[in-house]
Amino acid sequence: MLNNGNAANWFLQRHLEEGRGGKTAFIEASGEKRQITYQALSDQAEMLAGALKRAGILREERAAMFVLDRLEFPVIFWGALKAGIVPIPLNTLLATDVYQTILLDSRAAIAFVSEELLPVVLPATKNCPDLREIIVIGKAPEGTTSYSIFLDGAVPSSTLPCSDDEVAFWLYSSGSTGQPKGVRHVHSALKFTCDTYGAQVLCIEENDTVFSAAKLFFAYGMGNGMSFPMSVGATAILFDGRPTPDVVSNIIEVYKPTIYCGVPTLYAAMLHKWEDEGVVPDNAIKTCISAGEALPAKIGNRWKDLLGVDIMDGVGSTEMLHIFLSNSPGDIEYGSSGTVVPGYDIRLVDEDGEEVGPGSLGELLVRGQSAAADYWNQRDKSRATFEGEWTRTGDKYEMTDSGRLIYCGRTDDMFKVSGIWVSPFEIEQALVAHPAVLEAAVVAARDDEDLEKPKAFVVLKPGQNEADLGDLKEFVKEKIGKWKYPRWVEIVDDLPKTATGKIQRFKLRELV
Repeated sequence: MLNNGNAANWFLQRHLEEGRGGKTAFIEASGEKRQITYQALSDQAEMLAGALKRAGILREERAAMFVLDRLEFPVIFWGALKAGIVPIPLNTLLATDVYQTILLDSRAAIAFVSEELLPVVLPATKNCPDLREIIVIGKAPEGTTSYSIFLDGAVPSSTLPCSDDEVAFWLYSSGSTGQPKGVRHVHSALKFTCDTYGAQVLCIEENDTVFSAAKLFFAYGMGNGMSFPMSVGATAILFDGRPTPDVVSNIIEVYKPTIYCGVPTLYAAMLHKWEDEGVVPDNAIKTCISAGEALPAKIGNRWKDLLGVDIMDGVGSTEMLHIFLSNSPGDIEYGSSGTVVPGYDIRLVDEDGEEVGPGSLGELLVRGQSAAADYWNQRDKSRATFEGEWTRTGDKYEMTDSGRLIYCGRTDDMFKVSGIWVSPFEIEQALVAHPAVLEAAVVAARDDEDLEKPKAFVVLKPGQNEADLGDLKEFVKEKIGKWKYPRWVEIVDDLPKTATGKIQRFKLRELV
């Protein structure tokens, strides 16, 4: 790595020095379907850095990014890093009040906004005293500046020297359990995820083309769709819309990605489409990965049968920036989260903080150099999560004798039935094994004796009705045990989820 610890040096400048400037870095699969080379990306990022300085945005001030997955995203992200300014990529699916909370919390000095998001974002910018500039990618309304005018005439600015331990960017957590938190990451964290998961599990190479259904504003999507391909000079496909099965199938067939990165919900929907139609798109996929929530074994096996390619299920978090626990090439066991990614260490601990052995349930703690510095302005939560070198994940796991990790649910999702711990995830797995069930979520509810028992919320497959369920409770009993079956089953149209596809069980708990 170059002496300058700024991540932009390794991810951009290195490729120019090693002769990859003419290589395509990003391709848009929508809109104008533009492309950009590594040289052009570096040039535009330097222009962006110069424009930020000209606008009076100071080192370490924050730049909020309400930006769709288009070429402007990497330009703004790397341009901000070059200028020593901290980009904050934000979920483009949030509500106005959440955006305003984030703008006030982060004290962003400048905001970049894709034109399509203005109706939701612009009202959020009111009464934000630290926000001095609003740059619109597209047609700019009064009181804002268009992206092209913002860049026009700017003097390119080279990469600002900084420590690799300096805060580089923030990500706001998905808020699956409440209010979003600003997670602050340092420059060296990006390269660490590339040297570990990217190089040793994903095994990405320069000649790969990557498509990530998860968007760039997610930690998972940022690694898949930007930092991993840029770590080796590969090419990434960007899509700015909703990744429906139809859209993803078309991208797979037209652009021929060699690496596809999805989430379990989308894998299930794509399987349903292809199995119904009896057609799998012509493709060049050699590697598939999944994260965001545990991949049901049934989905992994069906995908392998249909495409001849395994899905490498893994576990990561916003706090750790990407995947630290994963199945790997040639070592895949569906229904497990795999083993520790090289470069990371894990521990399973009980409620007293004592380490537990194989066969026992424990909370997963992880250690690795990609861990966030802290949560912005949330000291108590930072101290509770980041314990020295170790980061608490809030996930409950069991380790097998062979060293594989079995996901058992979130710490705050677990509950006891008849004095025995019950994993909602285990019950959900049994429920979705039923031929009529598409999705399921389980939470604790109280019976007439005020004792906790499982309650299931079930989404049926298209064309199915309640009569097709038969005795679902007996089905679960036979699958996983008599005390674990859901005492109540409620049929719903859909389940509340975050934009990453994680089930928001706290919303379901509010219903019971």
